[in-house]
Amino acid sequence: MNGESLEVEGIDPHTTLLDFLRDRGLVGTKEGCAEGECGACAVVVLRLEHEGPRYVAVNACLTLVGSVLGAELRTVEGLSPQPGSRSAGRAAGPSVAELHPVQRAMVELGGSQCGYCTPGFVVSMFAEYYRREASLTPSGEPGLRWDPESVAGNLCRCTGYRPIREAMRSLPLAAEDDGFRARLSQPLAPLGEASLVREDVPGGGGTRRLHRPASLAGALALLAEEPAAKLIAGGTDLVVEVNQRDRRWPTLIALEAVDELRTLELGGEEIRIGAGLNLSELEHRLGGALPLLDELFPLFSSRLIRNRATLGGNLVNASPIGDSPPALLALDARVVLASQRGERELPLVEFFTGYRQTALAPGELLRAVIVPRRAPTHAHFYKVSKRVLDDISTVAAAFAVDLDPASNTVTRARLAYGGVAATPVRAQAVEQALVGRPWTAETVAELAPQLRESFTPLSDHRGSAAYRQAMLARTFEKFFHETQAGRRLGPQPPPSVVLPVLPPRPQKGANA
Repeated sequence: MNGESLEVEGIDPHTTLLDFLRDRGLVGTKEGCAEGECGACAVVVLRLEHEGPRYVAVNACLTLVGSVLGAELRTVEGLSPQPGSRSAGRAAGPSVAELHPVQRAMVELGGSQCGYCTPGFVVSMFAEYYRREASLTPSGEPGLRWDPESVAGNLCRCTGYRPIREAMRSLPLAAEDDGFRARLSQPLAPLGEASLVREDVPGGGGTRRLHRPASLAGALALLAEEPAAKLIAGGTDLVVEVNQRDRRWPTLIALEAVDELRTLELGGEEIRIGAGLNLSELEHRLGGALPLLDELFPLFSSRLIRNRATLGGNLVNASPIGDSPPALLALDARVVLASQRGERELPLVEFFTGYRQTALAPGELLRAVIVPRRAPTHAHFYKVSKRVLDDISTVAAAFAVDLDPASNTVTRARLAYGGVAATPVRAQAVEQALVGRPWTAETVAELAPQLRESFTPLSDHRGSAAYRQAMLARTFEKFFHETQAGRRLGPQPPPSVVLPVLPPRPQKGANA
């Protein structure tokens, strides 16, 4: 941690990295929400990915200590150019001259206001500063090509985003002899097996354990021995329950060290995605091979969340408002379920059996998601939420339609939804009714009433049942009109916001 070796023992396996750091005086890492929405708790880990070591910013509030055992971790106190010199937390801070270039830019360009969010922004910017792809500016000159999403999970309560953006844009390419950059060119061992055991749980709760196996066989053996153990992949949902609902389990099995769950196979007919591959790496490695997922990724929470979240976790969580199930249902995805008894495949449409319930048998885990590599004539993903970005769905919808080019009739249709039933669902009756019909406004208008009556959603604080029923048809109608307008399949920018130019505010004074 911050360049110094650290041994961890005798703590509850449910302890978050945020609490662990603050208990040790590293209070630059803040708690703002404890559910991954603000980024004030961001820290950086050095992670071994497909292309080699990479600095990755993650939410400390949603990361258990057991998930980073054996890893390399840096907090905002450890970004000084002298590695290890500020890890004690309570030591006096470095001078401006000693700061990392990212920190110095934030100071010089006024990127910090109240300061509460600043450590999280600095950490996210630090990870982006060393991103391998950040080598040239758009004009081709040496410098950084910033990914705007690199700080999308960091919330500035003072709304001081302009100077933060200017600080990001002011930074040149990191020097080749920089100690942090040099670490990226050195070997990095994969995560190995680890465990945390707390024997004396306060309140007589018994023993609590966290196991982190380093192989699929090891994970399946643990799960066969303890079928009731709770599996944790990215933890972006599970740790919210730990923080907000005080949930605890006797045994946790952390999966981030199982390399067999982090594979990606780009075949000619289908793509096989390891259930434990984080969404940021998946997005990067797919390279546009599944355009419908390219529309999903920018709307799936924030970069900080996607740096930990996995498709496997999102599917097994089985939330009716999860973002990935509708898109994968529209693509006719299948899941691979593994246990010591062997493996079996199941269409995703059969995987969800009830509210937050799945077809997983005792001792089974989700190993991979298989997506046919076929291009529908038209396919789009829609997310109805109160905010455009970084929000939970009220209704999510994904549509894929194949058309006969000669007759413009529908030959195949997939209409998938989240937020309108106890599980993610497909409107299969309407799908069948579409086949053989012309892809016209009249067909859509004729089937819209049937689509509205396909499900009976509930009302909650995000939307009423009537609103959700209206969205069943409205999203489909929007899909049709966008196919006629020639919208291309792929990521779309969020709507532009145009602010009016206001006259100068009069100064207070005797004549005001």
